[in-house]
Amino acid sequence: MMAVNTNRRDFVKHTAGLLAMATLNRNDIAADELRFSTRFITTGPRHHWFGYYDKLQFDPTNRYVLGMEVPFEHRSPRADDVIQIGMVDLHDNDRWIGLGESRAWNWQQGCMLQWLPGAESSVLWNDREGDRFVCRILDVKTNAARTIAHPVYSVSPDGKSAVTPDFRRIADVRPGYGYTGLPDPFGSDLAPAETGIFHIDLVSGKSKLILSLKNIAATGDIPNAEPGIKHYFNHLLFSPDGSRFIALHRWQYPNGKRLTRLLTAKPDGTDLRIVIPNGYASHFIWRDSQHILSQSKELRGNDDWGDFLFEDREDGRIEEVGHGVLDPSGHLSYLPGNEWILNDTYPQGPERLQTPHLYHVAKGKRIDLAHFHLPKEYAGEWRVDTHPRLSRDGRTVCIDAVDGTNGRQLALIDISSVVK
Repeated sequence: MMAVNTNRRDFVKHTAGLLAMATLNRNDIAADELRFSTRFITTGPRHHWFGYYDKLQFDPTNRYVLGMEVPFEHRSPRADDVIQIGMVDLHDNDRWIGLGESRAWNWQQGCMLQWLPGAESSVLWNDREGDRFVCRILDVKTNAARTIAHPVYSVSPDGKSAVTPDFRRIADVRPGYGYTGLPDPFGSDLAPAETGIFHIDLVSGKSKLILSLKNIAATGDIPNAEPGIKHYFNHLLFSPDGSRFIALHRWQYPNGKRLTRLLTAKPDGTDLRIVIPNGYASHFIWRDSQHILSQSKELRGNDDWGDFLFEDREDGRIEEVGHGVLDPSGHLSYLPGNEWILNDTYPQGPERLQTPHLYHVAKGKRIDLAHFHLPKEYAGEWRVDTHPRLSRDGRTVCIDAVDGTNGRQLALIDISSVVK
């Protein structure tokens, strides 16, 4: 497969790569289906991206694709940097439609921009207002807008509530994932009782601390515990039925290294379960409301990372998925029906190629969708991970990628030939 690094915005055909051809029998998927149309739907001089892979980027009709716009790259956000919020109309020559702005954002996850689940035309994103972070909710059809006096991270499937960590603390311990502009008021406390995970009622606007860092630091065994470790939460996600949510409990050592436990709880913070207790948990996704696909290591008796399916319970069953085929470090999503997994890779090889790919669970087969070159100046906090995101019907993938001199932009990959 050829690398994608083009300034053209028209459709470009990409045949599946050598790995896909090697792992797929012609009787499984016809050769003419191993082609994926790819196009960039945004262009310069401004740069566009969306961020993380577990948010609703496509509206219910799959016509409008959310994104963020910024005039610079290759540095950390400053408190006075304002990004533009908008959406691309795929039915009108990829027209960019401005919606608002944000002062609470980062390169990896943006400002938590997403369509409000359960709503036809409402979007939400985080912003900074005075001395606090807030959440904006906007109906893109009526322009009706309101503000919730608390930022959000993961929104429940019915769109009525959300859970969130403290972005001030994340900015202190993990630059690139929190927001600038407001210091952590508990920065000197290794495990404060006053902050942690909050539940937000998106109807009333009320928020409540449901799980404190003090409590989680005292729950269960902390692998490789030592004096001076600093605790925080990140990466929250509601289950498909909204009955529970995932959170990563992380702790940072004085030397900057960190370990992670994956936990789940009910939306009020009760019935806490440490699903991955060994200190090694990374990208994850719910397969269904009882199982979590997550990356971990030391589960095969060696130090290698892999993709594992966990029961949502302590000491539950664990099953490895896609050993040696599905990338063990990418950003995971299930397609509707759970027959396929969507994933990607970090830059690989001397050409620094990122490879979004599909994995057929039952057949153990992988299909590479395209290769995207990531120039070496995109590194660290302002790297461009592809973070592949699905349309509502599971037939289209949107990614963040570098488009030559246009810098980071949004691109679409048509996967309907495989998942039809």
